[in-house]
Amino acid sequence: MCGGCVHKEYPDRGNTCLENGSYLMNYLGCAKCHQRDFVLISNKATEDDDGEEIVTYDHVCKNCDHVIARHEYTFSVVDEYQEYTMLCMLCGKAEDSISVLPDDPRQSAPLF
Repeated sequence: MCGGCVHKEYPDRGNTCLENGSYLMNYLGCAKCHQRDFVLISNKATEDDDGEEIVTYDHVCKNCDHVIARHEYTFSVVDEYQEYTMLCMLCGKAEDSISVLPDDPRQSAPLF
């Protein structure tokens, strides 16, 4: 992974978790070949580990195959919530939790 290819390492992305794709706003250009071109995805793998889906892949330079960053995305269902996380030097770090119920109990207004 290469800190020279990104504006900021592991930027905080709030609750924006990417299962695929690249956050190009954070891409400076390839530190190896000094080109700013498309970022390709390679070595994509999906693993199901005890109810948790883990997607990993590499962001690589289109011109020289330099590995810019390693991307990891996870998805799981915990109690009544879908949990998402993302960790990547290029795309950033983020986590999100969404209720599987029609009305999220965390969003309910108190009665008193």
